[in-house]
Amino acid sequence: MDERSTTVFMVLLLCVGSATPAAANILDVCASCHVNATCEDKYDKSGKVCNCKYGFVGNGRTFCQDKDECQIGATKICGQHTTCHNTYGSYYCTCLTGYMASNNLPVFIPNDGTHCQDIDECKVAGLCGEGGHCRNLDGSFDCSCQLGYRVHNGTEPFHPHKDKASCQVVDCGHPKLHEDIVLVSATGTTFGSVASFECDEGFLWTSGNNASQCGADGLWRGLTVICDVIDCGSPPTFPHSHMQWNKRSRVGTEVLYQCNSGYHNIGKSNVFTCTAAGQWEGATLLCQAKCGPVPFLAHSEVVWHNRSVVIHRCVSGYHSWRGSNVSTCSSSGVWQTATLNCIEIKPPIHQLLVLNEKCLQWRAEKYEEATEMYKVIYIGSREYERAFLEKRKQFLSSKADWLEICLSLLPATNYSISILALSVGYTATITINTSLTEPAVPEIHYREYETPVPILRLHRSPSTLDTISFYQVFVLPIEGFMAFDCSSPVNGKPSGKSDSLQGHIVAQMRISRVGAEMHFTVGDGLHYGGFFNAPLEKGKNYYVILRAVSQWKKDLKSSCVLWAKVTGRSYVVMISSLCAAALIGLIVLAAFLGCTYTWFVKRR
Repeated sequence: MDERSTTVFMVLLLCVGSATPAAANILDVCASCHVNATCEDKYDKSGKVCNCKYGFVGNGRTFCQDKDECQIGATKICGQHTTCHNTYGSYYCTCLTGYMASNNLPVFIPNDGTHCQDIDECKVAGLCGEGGHCRNLDGSFDCSCQLGYRVHNGTEPFHPHKDKASCQVVDCGHPKLHEDIVLVSATGTTFGSVASFECDEGFLWTSGNNASQCGADGLWRGLTVICDVIDCGSPPTFPHSHMQWNKRSRVGTEVLYQCNSGYHNIGKSNVFTCTAAGQWEGATLLCQAKCGPVPFLAHSEVVWHNRSVVIHRCVSGYHSWRGSNVSTCSSSGVWQTATLNCIEIKPPIHQLLVLNEKCLQWRAEKYEEATEMYKVIYIGSREYERAFLEKRKQFLSSKADWLEICLSLLPATNYSISILALSVGYTATITINTSLTEPAVPEIHYREYETPVPILRLHRSPSTLDTISFYQVFVLPIEGFMAFDCSSPVNGKPSGKSDSLQGHIVAQMRISRVGAEMHFTVGDGLHYGGFFNAPLEKGKNYYVILRAVSQWKKDLKSSCVLWAKVTGRSYVVMISSLCAAALIGLIVLAAFLGCTYTWFVKRR
C-alpha cells in the first residue's frame, strides 16, 4: 500500500471510529463469525449477530459443528422403512430392504415428499418356482402352491429364499389298463395329463368316454369306455372287377380285387381290410379302359401320370392362366384333356425404390387382371436392441402402372420389405436402414429459483429410441455474453470439480432408467453417470439446460431445452449517514492527491 492509499485508509478509519458504537460492534461481530456461520441482523435491529449455518450448531463465533440430524431416529426424520445417513452439514435417507424410494432414486431427502414404499416382489416372474403362487407382503412376500401342486419339504406359506420348501406337481403314476382296451397315448403322468384308450383288436368302441385325466388328488378319473366285438359284414363290389374272399368278416380279414380283362386299375390299392372301426377300408379300385398316349399341352410338362391320370405344369418362363392341369382317362377309353393355358412370365414388380426412408415406389406389369392387389410386409430389427422386432403389413389395390405407398418406419432400424403381387404370387424384396432422428424433448416445469439447490421436474413419454438415449444436465454461469451450442460434443470428461467460467455437465442419465416423472436436485454434491453435481456458488446466476441425446455408433442427434434459472441474492454496501460529511471530505482529499475511485454495488 503506497503513501496516498495509506492516508485514505486512515481517514476512513477515523470516519468509522467516529461513528456510533453500534456501527463499530457490527463490523467487529461480522469479522469474528465462524467459517460455517453467517452474520445477520438482530431481530430488534440493534446490531449484528453470528448464526451457524443450516446443518451446524454452536455459538456462531468460536465454533459451529456438524449437527447429527439422524440422532432423533430414522423414522422421525426420514419416515417409515428408512435408514438415516448423517453427512457433514446435512444428511440423506435410504430405504430398507423390500422398499424403494417414491422418486426412483437410491438416496433422497424427504423435503419434497419422497417416501419409501413397498416393492411388489411378485412382479418378478417365477419367484416362487414352478407351480408357486406369490403373495406380496409389506416389505416382503410369501409363496403357496397352485392347484395340482403340493408343498415339498415344508408347509404353506413358505419363503423360497429362507425355507427349503418348494412346489412339486402331483404325479398319478402310469394309468391302469382294463379288459378289452389298450393305452393309445398319454401326455404324461402329472396333474392335468390326459391318457387316451381304444378298444383292443377285434372290438369296437360303442359308448362311454375313452379318456382319463390325472386329478389333483393323484388319481386317474373319467374312463368309461365300453367295447363290443367287431363284424364288418359283406365287402363292397366294383364294376368291371372280381374279388377273392374267404367269406369271413372279422377284424383283419382282407379282400383282393382284380380288374376284368381289357381294364386296368387306376387306383392306388386293390385290397380291402376289415378295420377296428367295423368297416371295409383300403381299396381305391376304379377299373377303367386304356386311353393310349398322354395328351400334349403347349409350353407344359408332365409332373406325374399313371395309366388313367396325368398332371401337367407350365415349363420355366411360363405360368398357368386359368384352366385345369389334370387329364383323366374316361371309362370309354378317351382322354379328357386338361384345359391348362401357359403364358410367358413377365416380372409384375420391378424398378423398386425407397424414397425419403419411408415411401416405396415401383413399376407394375399386369398380365392377368386390370386391378392388382399387393401385400406389403415389412420387418424391422435393431443391432443395439436384440429383443426388438417389428412386423407389419399393408394392402394396396391399384390399376396404375407406377405405384407408391408410404410406411410408418421407425428411426435407427434395419427393415426388410417384401411386396407380394397376390394374383400371380410374385414377391419383390428390398432392405433399408433408417437414420437416427432428433430425440423428443420432455415436458419440463421451467422456474426461476433463488435457492442454490433447486429441485427441477420433468415429465416424459416413452420412445422407441430410449435404449440408445440419455439426458445431460448443463449448468451455465450467466456472466456477460453467453452462448450455448446444443450440438456441441456430447461426451464431456467426468470431473469432481466445476468450471466457474464455462458451462459444465453435472449429470448424465440413461433415459431407459428414468421414469415418467423425474425430480432432480441441482448442486446436491452427488455423482450421476460419472459426472459430479457440484454445489452452485453463492452470489452467482446460472442457467440450467437439459439436453436429450440419441447416439448409435457414429450417428448422434440432440435436442435442448432451458430448464431453470438460478438467481443469487443482492447485498448493498451500507454507509452510515453520520459518515456522509467525512466521505465527502475523503473524495475531496482523493481528488487532491490525484486519485480516482469508483464505488459500485456487489451482487451475490
